[in-house]
Amino acid sequence: MAAPMTWRRLVHSVYSPAIAGVFSRISDRLCRAQDRRRGSAVLLLAPLLAETEPAPRRVSRPTGSAGAQGSDGTCTHFQWMAEQVPAFRVPGAHIKILTSPDQFYQAMKARIRTARRRVVMASLYLGTGQLEQELVDCMEEALQHSKEDGRSADLKVSILLDYTRGSRGQVNSRTMLLPLLQRFGPQMRVSLYHTPDLRGLLRLLVPDRFNETIGVQHIKVYLFDDSVIISGANLSDWYFTNRQDRYMLLENCREVADFFSDLVEAVGDVSLQLQPDDSVSMLEGMVHPYKGNRQAFSAVARKRIMEVVSAARTRQQLLQHRSEEEEEEEGTSEGDTWVFPLVQMKPLGIQVDEQVTRRLLTDAGPDSTVYLTSGYFNLTRAYMAVVLGTGASYRILTASPEVNGFFGAKGVAGAIPAAYIHIARQFYNRVCQLGQQDRVHLHEYHRPQWTFHAKGLWYYLRGQDRPCLTLIGSPNFGYRSVHRDLEAQIAIVTENEALQGQLQEEQEMLYRRSSEVSDSTFEQPDRYVKLWVKLVTPLIKNFF
Repeated sequence: MAAPMTWRRLVHSVYSPAIAGVFSRISDRLCRAQDRRRGSAVLLLAPLLAETEPAPRRVSRPTGSAGAQGSDGTCTHFQWMAEQVPAFRVPGAHIKILTSPDQFYQAMKARIRTARRRVVMASLYLGTGQLEQELVDCMEEALQHSKEDGRSADLKVSILLDYTRGSRGQVNSRTMLLPLLQRFGPQMRVSLYHTPDLRGLLRLLVPDRFNETIGVQHIKVYLFDDSVIISGANLSDWYFTNRQDRYMLLENCREVADFFSDLVEAVGDVSLQLQPDDSVSMLEGMVHPYKGNRQAFSAVARKRIMEVVSAARTRQQLLQHRSEEEEEEEGTSEGDTWVFPLVQMKPLGIQVDEQVTRRLLTDAGPDSTVYLTSGYFNLTRAYMAVVLGTGASYRILTASPEVNGFFGAKGVAGAIPAAYIHIARQFYNRVCQLGQQDRVHLHEYHRPQWTFHAKGLWYYLRGQDRPCLTLIGSPNFGYRSVHRDLEAQIAIVTENEALQGQLQEEQEMLYRRSSEVSDSTFEQPDRYVKLWVKLVTPLIKNFF
């Protein structure tokens, strides 16, 4: 199978010759400096490039153009992503797809127990049940062992949650973590992100149960030393038992882990810090999210977060340049898979994920197939226009009413499944009006006693029977994901046949439990939507 085009060529394709030359000279100097000293922050990453790996397979270089299809054009087809975000090249053999909530839960517990340097977890909230307590106990056990082994300064635990969701009720995420803060203060950090849009009179008037509709920290990243799980799942018991999501484990991918550790730290720096007495405070010099100036907070937060993205992108370009030089001399390639982190934080003026996702969908040409899934199907107008206006085939999977997370909820929230029925019917009718039923298909996920929360997509290029790209992470492709919340996902582009096979199996596993939507679907008695629900659906689309 063809290997990707060299990163040296990629750098020269992205930048002008003069700038590309600067990169080359900087990289050469860094390489020479390594023999003289070991203090460079960039060169400290050099051991990562020399980790023991299985013997690489010799591969030829692709010759396809940017519009090429099939395996020879995979790398060039998606090379434009490296122009916008960091690009991490990893062996596909280091990536494993987890398929069940229990696998996800057990993988986290096992890796927390064996962590030696860092545990970094970002989620909307931490639940308060027995399973969540066992997760906290694992952290306590790991921290205690580090002290007993005389490594008290080594293991650090950093938790990033949303302030509003994590503070709901008398027993909440904060009270679950307070014992760790009180016992392991120097090793423990709990950051609570508060959206700058919930302030003033609005903050006083919106009830606790609904204040998170204004905007939340929605990133789901779970990191243990040099391994990381990217998912859409929260740290709550039903995400560990009977709520279907997606979970991708990247083992021994230190550069990817470093990036997400830095990203969580950056968001944490502009968040409220939980104290051992359950009070909160901002780091010195940081603008308060709801007491300070709105524009000033967003500017500081955007600068801090984009510094992480920009630094990682530059560092990866330098390291990949050096790696490609060595590969050209040896004629081998160790990385067959690329990881592109995509961040979306519109309240802070960051919209990288939106830009990349729109282009990805726009470039999906005839004979390509996109399988797209969201637990809450609510495409933005921009995404919907792309889906209905391009030539690719789409199979869109969403939750049937009975597996919607709000099914059976009390009060206004109980109407949310019906609102999503109305949204799905509007979309289906639009597809039919445009005569695109043969190209765009809508599916509903069914599973008794389960709920559905999976999100992302699988991308099949023309002539391929397995996906070569996936998006996985926290975004739902809806209004909230794009405009209100902090989101992160990764795009994985791979030429590794085994990983492509895993992606195909994952996609087929989810779609096997679905049925295709037709006219008769909306004629069923349980699909009746009351008039008042239809009237409030535009509001629900923007806030849920």
